[in-house]
Amino acid sequence: MILRTIPGTGDILSVIREQIAPVLPVRIRQALLSMPGEVLHQLEEIRLRLGRPLQILSGGKDGFLSMQGKVIPEPEAGDPLTEEDLAQTLNLMSGSSLYALEEELRRGYITIQGGHRVGIAGRTLLDGGGKVRGMKEIAAFNIRIARDVKHAADGVAHLLIDSAAYRLHNTLLISPPQCGKTTLLRDLARKISQGTLHPKIAGQKVGIVDERSEIAASWHGSPQHDLGPRTDVLDACPKAEGMAMMIRSMSPQVLVTDEIGRAEDGHALLEAIHAGVTVITTAHGFGMHEVRTRPLLRQLFELGAFSRYIVLSRRRGPCTIEGVYDRTGDPIQTRGDAP
Repeated sequence: MILRTIPGTGDILSVIREQIAPVLPVRIRQALLSMPGEVLHQLEEIRLRLGRPLQILSGGKDGFLSMQGKVIPEPEAGDPLTEEDLAQTLNLMSGSSLYALEEELRRGYITIQGGHRVGIAGRTLLDGGGKVRGMKEIAAFNIRIARDVKHAADGVAHLLIDSAAYRLHNTLLISPPQCGKTTLLRDLARKISQGTLHPKIAGQKVGIVDERSEIAASWHGSPQHDLGPRTDVLDACPKAEGMAMMIRSMSPQVLVTDEIGRAEDGHALLEAIHAGVTVITTAHGFGMHEVRTRPLLRQLFELGAFSRYIVLSRRRGPCTIEGVYDRTGDPIQTRGDAP
């Protein structure tokens, strides 16, 4: 299966003009909008770094952008960004109110209108206990273009269904970064909520615990993506605590979260499964060998927490399915079988 995540040119140009360009200084905004159409059409990331040229990722390939809007392969030919460029960027993103972003700066990212997540790097400020309480002297931004890709899960939906009982499998999506697992997760949540995943499975109540605001891409508390009519979102909440809160408060039939990795995540996930809630989640990794070697994933595997494992890559585009495995790790579909 290959997922084409690129919307129509008009759509992405509107997104860039109306949601991305307004949070950038004028000279960077003009350079961005002057890029070739095919580059804009496939734009994935925009990186601003102090003293270095603007970097972009488009169609899986990176390059650097001159202030004349030319994409160049080598950074030496680019225009270094200044302290003023980065200060203006932060000012525009915060609406001239850094206080309003205090909590987001502590987490290391900002979500802007449209659900685009902006990663931030700089000098951290620590409290007395050694925990991050904020950030200053910001030296880098990474703007990740959010794309709500409907029908992303069309080719994988049947793999998540127990055909004997017509119920959903507890499922783990595994892939390296930027291979489409969150895009796929989002569309699965939408379809389950709508009742369009399978003709014999009615719409179900879906609870999304969105610790990093990536699944729903909430902005000012409002999800920027269509997640279906029966979906509730708990935004910017730690996964382990959020899963328990969601079950207590919203009684979901299906619980969706992203990037499990800590021991407490695994404990909360098992508690949800034992409570009769179906869980669909993701983990960073390159294949089933990660499931068998990483401590948390190995524990969940040995306990039979998941009855479906889906391994993704970007080999033939985002959301290329490399393999589908059952509870015991035996392949149901492998790379050679994938359409």
